[in-house]
Amino acid sequence: MKSHYLPLVLCLFLLSACSGTQFLPEGELLYTGAKVMVKDTATSKEDQKLLKNSLEDLVRPKPNASFFGMRPRLYLYAFAGNPKKDKGFRYWLKNKAGQAPVLYSQVDPEYTKNVLQNYSENSGFFTTRVTADSTAKGKLASIRYTVKPGKPYTIKSVKFPTESSEIGRAVNATMRRSLLKINKPYSLEVIKEERIRIDSRLKEKGFYYFNPDYILVQVDSTVAKNQVDLIVKIKEATPKLALTPYKINNIIVYPNFSIGPNGIKQSADSITKYNDLTIIDSEKLFKPRIFDRALYFKKDDLYNRTNHNLSLNRLVNLGTFKFVKNQFTVSDTTANYLDAYYYLTPLPRKSLQLELLGKTNSANYTGTELNLNWSNRNTFRGAELLTVSAFGGVEVQVSGQNNGFNVYRVGTEANLIWPRLISPFKLKEPTGFVPKTKATLGYEFQNRTNLYSLQTFKGSFGYLWKENERKEHVLQISEITYASPQNVTDLYLQQIASNPTLEKVIEKQLIFGPTYSYTYTNTMQKRKKNTFYYKGSIDLAGNIAGLATGANIQKGNTISIFNVPFSQFIKIENDFRHYYKLGRESQLATRVIAGVGYAYGNSREMPFIKQFFIGGTNSLRAFRARSIGPGSFDSSTTNSNAFLPDQSGDIKLEFNTEYRAQIYGPVKGALFVDAGNIWLLNENSDKPGAKFTKNFMNELAVGAGAGLRFDFSFLVLRTDFAFPLRKPNLPSGNRWVLDQINFGNGTWRKENLIFNLAIGYPF
Repeated sequence: MKSHYLPLVLCLFLLSACSGTQFLPEGELLYTGAKVMVKDTATSKEDQKLLKNSLEDLVRPKPNASFFGMRPRLYLYAFAGNPKKDKGFRYWLKNKAGQAPVLYSQVDPEYTKNVLQNYSENSGFFTTRVTADSTAKGKLASIRYTVKPGKPYTIKSVKFPTESSEIGRAVNATMRRSLLKINKPYSLEVIKEERIRIDSRLKEKGFYYFNPDYILVQVDSTVAKNQVDLIVKIKEATPKLALTPYKINNIIVYPNFSIGPNGIKQSADSITKYNDLTIIDSEKLFKPRIFDRALYFKKDDLYNRTNHNLSLNRLVNLGTFKFVKNQFTVSDTTANYLDAYYYLTPLPRKSLQLELLGKTNSANYTGTELNLNWSNRNTFRGAELLTVSAFGGVEVQVSGQNNGFNVYRVGTEANLIWPRLISPFKLKEPTGFVPKTKATLGYEFQNRTNLYSLQTFKGSFGYLWKENERKEHVLQISEITYASPQNVTDLYLQQIASNPTLEKVIEKQLIFGPTYSYTYTNTMQKRKKNTFYYKGSIDLAGNIAGLATGANIQKGNTISIFNVPFSQFIKIENDFRHYYKLGRESQLATRVIAGVGYAYGNSREMPFIKQFFIGGTNSLRAFRARSIGPGSFDSSTTNSNAFLPDQSGDIKLEFNTEYRAQIYGPVKGALFVDAGNIWLLNENSDKPGAKFTKNFMNELAVGAGAGLRFDFSFLVLRTDFAFPLRKPNLPSGNRWVLDQINFGNGTWRKENLIFNLAIGYPF
């Protein structure tokens, strides 16, 4: 055999070995899965497709996972042998990394046929017929299920109770928003959802003991061809308790509840009455008013599920209790009343936590941080959370021009959070989630090796509240930042001589003023095909101070505080993301960022730390961090060494789109395209082409690439390779560089192929 055939033969041998069939017991076949075919001329193509997708999920068992016909997990399962212990490497290799072969003898086609037929009938296809055919090839076997559903049945009419009883009237009142619609297909799943919906509405009307099982929906399929009548009834066996609406009587809170080996242990020698509450807290751990704010029920209120859940949510969101338990019992009165009991088990009041974090940032720096956190969860007996943290970390650039200029950070921060809105004015507290007031003080010392050091002091006071699980607001009444550089090296000063932009980095900064951000997201709804994320923010720095003092840098009237001119600007930024679900393990993710900042009054330009930047691991991945723009400006013309690219702008526009799909197990792949740039609002003689104009679209940078994501649930490690498609700093007409792409050219790869290593998804 010729030597150049040996690699091919070796590959074929390895492929056949990884198929896993050589590990099968004698006479067994490896089950490779099933296909579901839905065929019937009486059923529309759309109905066939929907039914097929649903039925495929029901087929059992699932075959062994394969990758291009290979099944390496079967090999690992066999290679591990028979571990003697239920732990250790061999046990992990066999039962976690490996996978037992799914044999054809384990498949029960008759059972699966019944499952498919039952589901089809429950979906309105009452005349469904299912057949099964198996196919064997070598040691592999598969099954094909053919489903002939027939014409679906639709709803002709829906009848609700008409009796005059209290429960009958309550059920009838829910009819307007019924899920059972005339001329819609019959569906058992929709009927179940309708029963749950009716129960939810009854819970809002005081029927605490009612549940969906007490609702009967009768189906009459004899009324017409392929049509049914649905009759909604209350079961005759429904207990009397479930037919009665209840009001709230006593509300009893146990803030220091515990369960011992002999049952409930709770001292009741100290009872506090506060408004409608009875609080049993012998140690007086909490002020009674926090429970009055958290609980929505008042005496004589009609029971409803909304206030029930809101009360529990607010108690949990206080962050003070380890367990929150609620119980309602029939009150010892002649009327229909419930007593509400709340059993609360506090978390340890004080705790000390040590954290080791891995982190990356948009400047291509990767590093680690050690945090020591001390917490007091009930600082002033009002469920206030005091956290004091000390941290230290180091960040290095794996690839790029900053390689060797490591960043070392140490600092401390204190946060105090009150579970209410603290204000001289009475503010209406939103429902559902506990609004919070937060005060922060912090200090950080940052040392950039061989360049400079930076001390930063910060403080803030503001509010955080959520309308619901999707909408969140953060209002900082005042946010103060003071940055002071020191230990600037001669190397950095030399670079400033050739690139004056770098001087802005080491200017003293004093920034204060209010900020506001609004966040909307429904990405937690995993079943939705389209999900969204939006965050809008506005930063109003120094505006009141500027108006009060009449500061105007244009006229030479600059106002300083502690010998530092305060910054005055308005900055607005919007971040919109859309996630389109293509399949179970694939999606198309898109992000658009648009922002603008305008300095006036006491400032000629925004402070460097507040300006916009672009490029890097979480931005345009085909370009180094902060190396693009502004506009068509070419930074290499002013600094050929460009050891620290820090291009910034007043306007930012960025677009990213990324296709994500699972490759195998925790390994996921991505293909992406990024585009964007930054610009200045005003002309700058040092940066020709940097001003934003109507031709901004011709100055967009564009890049593309591919990457891998190793998603271990607790950690996502991301690697991306990207390359530029369009460079805005090139002469107009020559900015597209598609014809220059040459992966086989070492010089091109060195100058254009960018490797990004990061933790977490880019967006």
